[in-house]
Amino acid sequence: MDFYDLNVNTPGGRAIPFSDFKGKVVLVVNTATQCGLTPQFEGLEKLHNTYKDKGLVVLGFPCNQFGGQEPVSNAEMESTCQVNHGVTFQLTEKVDVNGSNTHEVFRYLKKKKGSILGSGIKWNFTKFLIDAEGKPYKRYAPTTRPEKLEDDIKNLLKKK
Repeated sequence: MDFYDLNVNTPGGRAIPFSDFKGKVVLVVNTATQCGLTPQFEGLEKLHNTYKDKGLVVLGFPCNQFGGQEPVSNAEMESTCQVNHGVTFQLTEKVDVNGSNTHEVFRYLKKKKGSILGSGIKWNFTKFLIDAEGKPYKRYAPTTRPEKLEDDIKNLLKKK
């Protein structure tokens, strides 16, 4: 399986084929609107606005598996992200990132980029950076602030 073989749905149910991202650098993040790390939405939005025209795609994957911190519907979650956090980058429908119902995107990324704690996702705002050829480049801890990814993003954008 290849990164570009994957897909996910928007909060409204429209399919997003990852083949649309060929030649782009992609940042995948599992998110939650009621998490202590939620202020990272602003940093993710800043990365999106700064680098979207240079080839960066930010994808937020809402997840309710950690402390029930994303308990609302897909539509309410999308609205909360836009109104409360100014999010304009692409959000997906809510997904599982661990367990038997793990979304295929996270199954793939965890296999390619495990962590020192194994392959499981530890908490909301775990981040994966994928290069412009669809190869997972690096995994970042939930507490790694989005601005700390900027040098890696710039380097990958130069190579594309």
